[in-house]
Amino acid sequence: MSDLKQTPLHALHVSLGGKMVPFAGYDLPVQYSLGVMKEHIHTRTKAGLFDVSHMGQVIVHGPSYEAAATGLETLIPVNILGLGVGRQRYGFFTNEDGGIEDDLMLANRGDHVFVVVNAACKAADIAHMREALEPEVTVTEITNRALLALQGPAAEPVLSVLDPRAAQMRFMDVATLNLDGVEVWASRSGYTGEDGYEISVPADAAERIAKKLLDHPDVEAIGLGARDSLRLEAGLCLYGHDIDETTTPVEADLAWVIQKVRRAGDERAGGFPGAERILCQLDSTITQKRVGLLPAGRAPMREGISLFETEDAPDPIGTITSGGFGPTVGAPVAMGYVGADNATPGNTLYGELRGKRLPLTVTKMPFTPANFKR
Repeated sequence: MSDLKQTPLHALHVSLGGKMVPFAGYDLPVQYSLGVMKEHIHTRTKAGLFDVSHMGQVIVHGPSYEAAATGLETLIPVNILGLGVGRQRYGFFTNEDGGIEDDLMLANRGDHVFVVVNAACKAADIAHMREALEPEVTVTEITNRALLALQGPAAEPVLSVLDPRAAQMRFMDVATLNLDGVEVWASRSGYTGEDGYEISVPADAAERIAKKLLDHPDVEAIGLGARDSLRLEAGLCLYGHDIDETTTPVEADLAWVIQKVRRAGDERAGGFPGAERILCQLDSTITQKRVGLLPAGRAPMREGISLFETEDAPDPIGTITSGGFGPTVGAPVAMGYVGADNATPGNTLYGELRGKRLPLTVTKMPFTPANFKR
């Protein structure tokens, strides 16, 4: 455990009774005294505070925003050049085979692009950007800031007490706010399907700001366990599980991320790794697709369970990539990849659980409707 990294909020987690576990090279809380189920429900009904400081925060800066955005578009199949000032967008790095190397968030902060990448991939992502973009564009990892996520229907009134401008933001807006005298970079986004904010805070002020938020009666500290069940109910992918370097955006049902301007026949079509395969898939059939799955009964079906077309089919036609109990749904939920012919909502498949074939129903996601403020 001694080689695990710690976030600026590590001492706070311990003082709050957090059950600490290794995650992506960091020592992070999987839950607190409330437990995963109650933490999940609290986030859906009030507001939860998450420490996501293990994520990578990166500034991509060029002679202009346009130079930085143009450079990043050679790596990411997203309209970054057309992203408005003070706006954020979801995207991903792709490889030459069209697979997803990591998913990320991109923000136009006026004279630079602010990028947030996954913890397990951040060293590789930063090296990838530096190799491709420097020296024309500078790639700087930000190591002196923490990252908090305040999520849930009470997030706006809670944050607005500290800075009323938070209420003026809409989904995927980014802004500089002042929280208790501290300048922070906030985006109205998150990983739960709920309304909320992700807040980049100077590391030396992180504990003070976190405590200030936790002082509100509607806010509870939330761990990794509920973070996972919340994102699963929201139908959101976890990198390394639901998407990876072998799955394309189209197979992952993420084609909506690729704006028209980056697609075949438009002015900035292609120009990113794997473009030929990805753009071809956009206009043709695919062999596999990520789908939502509702297992029958109360037993969760988790990652790695094989899926079959019938109760006695000899060969699997897919695999569950994420699964568990959905506290808001009140039943097990899962997602995974199946053959495209079996991906129609309402279709019944069978998962092999402890030697038995049990039914699941293919369904649209999210399992719990999104609650974003648009």
